[in-house]
Amino acid sequence: MKIFNAQHIRNIGIGGHSGAGKTSLVESMLYCMGKTTRIGQVEQGNTVSDYNEDEIERQISINTSLLHGEWNQHKINLIDTPGFSDFFGDVVSGMLAADIVMIVVSASAGVEVGTERVRQLADKYNKPRFYVVNKLDRENVSFDDIYQDLRERFGKKLIIAHIPMESGPNFFSVVDIIKQKVYKYATDSSGKYTEEDIPDNIQSRVDEIRMELMEAVAESDDELLEKYFDAGELTQEEIVTGFKKAVLNQTIVPIVCTAATRNVGVKSLLNFITEYLPSPADMPPVKSVDGKERKPSDSEPLAALVFKTVAEAHVGELSYVRVFSGILKSGDEVLNATQDSGERIGQIYVLNGKEKTSVDQLNAGDIGALVKLKSTHTGDTLSSKTDPFKLPPIEFPEALLHIAVKPKTKGDEDKIANGLHILHEEDPTFLVRYDPELKQTIVSGQGELHLDIILKRLKQRFGVDVDVDKPKIPYRETIKGKSEAQGKYKKQTGGRGQYGDCHLRLEPMERGSGIEFVDAIVGGVIPGKFIPAVEKGVREACAEGVLAGYPVVDIKVTCFDGSYHSVDSSEMAFKIAGSMAFKKAFLEAKPVLLEPIYDIEVKVPEDYMGDVMGDISSRRGKILGMDSDGRFQIIRAKVPLAELHKYTTSLRSMTQGQGIFHLEFSHYEEVPPDIAEKIIEESKKEKEEA
Repeated sequence: MKIFNAQHIRNIGIGGHSGAGKTSLVESMLYCMGKTTRIGQVEQGNTVSDYNEDEIERQISINTSLLHGEWNQHKINLIDTPGFSDFFGDVVSGMLAADIVMIVVSASAGVEVGTERVRQLADKYNKPRFYVVNKLDRENVSFDDIYQDLRERFGKKLIIAHIPMESGPNFFSVVDIIKQKVYKYATDSSGKYTEEDIPDNIQSRVDEIRMELMEAVAESDDELLEKYFDAGELTQEEIVTGFKKAVLNQTIVPIVCTAATRNVGVKSLLNFITEYLPSPADMPPVKSVDGKERKPSDSEPLAALVFKTVAEAHVGELSYVRVFSGILKSGDEVLNATQDSGERIGQIYVLNGKEKTSVDQLNAGDIGALVKLKSTHTGDTLSSKTDPFKLPPIEFPEALLHIAVKPKTKGDEDKIANGLHILHEEDPTFLVRYDPELKQTIVSGQGELHLDIILKRLKQRFGVDVDVDKPKIPYRETIKGKSEAQGKYKKQTGGRGQYGDCHLRLEPMERGSGIEFVDAIVGGVIPGKFIPAVEKGVREACAEGVLAGYPVVDIKVTCFDGSYHSVDSSEMAFKIAGSMAFKKAFLEAKPVLLEPIYDIEVKVPEDYMGDVMGDISSRRGKILGMDSDGRFQIIRAKVPLAELHKYTTSLRSMTQGQGIFHLEFSHYEEVPPDIAEKIIEESKKEKEEA
C-alpha cells in the first residue's frame, strides 16, 4: 500500500440529514476512484458503507464507515456518518477525526434539522466545511432556491463553486466557476465527462457568480484586497491560492452540486476536494488537555485518537484511529494516555466498509483501524510512551430515551451486566445504570431504534434476552399541613419488655430542604441517649415512604415529648416508636405526592409548531415561550417526567423526523389529586403482589 504524506491526504467527514444521499454519493466516489466496479444502491443492500445487516434491512446508515481511495495522487479518506438522529453520537466522533466537513443537502428537501446539526458541530470543532447540493436530477428542484435557503440560514460566507447548467431530469452538466469550464457528464452513470467552454447563453450568469467569488476571496485577505482594488480583478493563480486559504480560514464556505445515483458531478467534486480543500498538514496543531501542542507532522511524537470501536465477528474489536502527529507502526509499544496503560499495536488496516487492507503504518494525518487493543476504547488517546499526550474527551450527545430492562431468564443478571458494559464501551452514547431507589436497571440512548439495535446485539453476541419496561418515576412524598402524633411501642413477653414513647410534630418546609429533625425534649422525659434512635426511626420511615413507597422530602420533624421505662426502654423500642409516630402524623398533615418536572426545549420547523405545542399541552406541559431561529421555532416548556416516556419517538413522528429536543431536570411539583390517587393504588397493588 502506497504511503501518503499529510500534504497528499484529505480527510472528509460526511454528514447531513437522513435521506440526503450521503451513502449513494460515497458509492459514486468510490466507483470513480476505481475502488469498486459498480455503483451499489441502498435499496438493493449492496453499498460498501452500509454493510451491517441492520443497515441493509432498514436502508439507513447506523454506523460510521471508513472508506478511502486515490484521486490525482492524493489519498481521500471518507468518514461516512449516519443521518438518522438516533446515531448522532457517531457523527460527533466522526467529525472530530475529519479535517473538512462535507454537508450533503438534498435538492428536493432543502435545509433540514440534520443539516443544521452537522453545521453546528462543524462550528463547535472549528472545522472548514462545504455543502454538496445532491439529487439535482429530481423533478421540480431548483439549485437557486436551495442556494438562497442555505444563504439565509448560514450567512453570506456561502459561495458557489459549481453550478448545474440545468436542474431536474436534464442535469448532466456542471459549470466550474473557478476554472470557467463546463463538464458534461455521460448519461450512463459511468462518470465520464467532456470539458467544454461556457455557452454564451449562461456566460453573464457565470461572470456574475465568479465576481462574487472573486470579491469574497479578496475580502478574506488584506493583500489580495489591495490588489483587487488596484487592478479591479485577481489573476487565476491569486483566486486559487486565496480560495484555498479562505476555505481553511472559514471566510468562504463553498457549494458544489451532484446527482449521486447518476454519477453526475462526482468527478468534479473529487477534483474540488484535492485541488481546493485543506490537507492535514494545513490544519492547526492539536492541543492536549493540559495545553501541550502537536503539529501534524511525521517527525512529532505520536498522538492518535480512537474515535470509534466496532465489534466484528471473527476479528474482534476494531478501533478506528486518526493519527494527528507522529507515525503509528505495527509492533509499536505505545501509551494509552487516557487509561494510563500500555498498548502493543498489532495489525493496522485501512478500510473500505468491511473490506480490510493490511498496512505497516499510518503516518501523521492518516486514518485507519487497529485490531484487538487490550484496554483501549472510544475516546482514548494513543501517544508516545516517552512524551505522553492526552486529547480532550469526546463530548457525546445526552441520552434522550430511557427504558428499564430485566432478564427473561433468572440467573442471567451477570451476563447481561457484562454485555451491557461492553456495548457501552463500544458506543458511549449508550448508557446503563442500576437505580437502587427504583430497583431497576435503566438503559439510555438516543431513541427507540438506537436501543432496539443495542438490545438485539446483546442477544446476538452475549446470548441473553431481556424484557423491557417503562422506568419508574422517582416520585417524592411530602406534606402541606402541620400535625402532631404519638408513637408508643410497648411489648411484654415475659422477662424484659420493650418500651418507647415519643410525640412528634410535623411541618412542611420549602422545596429542596430535605428532612430536618429537631430535638425539643426538656426535662429528660426521653433520655438523650434514645433521641438518635427516634431520629433513625423517622429517617428510615422517610426513606420507605408512607403514601406510595416513595422517599419523603422537605419536612421538619420535632420530637417534643414522650416517656420511658427505666428497665424496658431501648434504642430499638424508641426507633420503632419514632417510625410509628411519624407515619401517623404524616397521614394527618395533608400528605401529597410530588413529581419531577423537566425543562424541555424543542426545535421544529415552523409548519409543525402548532402540533408540537398541542402535544406538549396534552402532556400536562406548560409552554413558557418561543424563539425564532430562521425557519425553525424553539419552544420552551415545563413538562412532568411521567409524560415524557418515548417523547423522542412521538416528536419524530409528528415532525417527520425534523424535530429535536433537549431535556433538563427543573424541580419537583405536586401531582394532581386524581393522578396521585392512581399512583397510590398501583403502589398498593404492587406491594400486595410482591
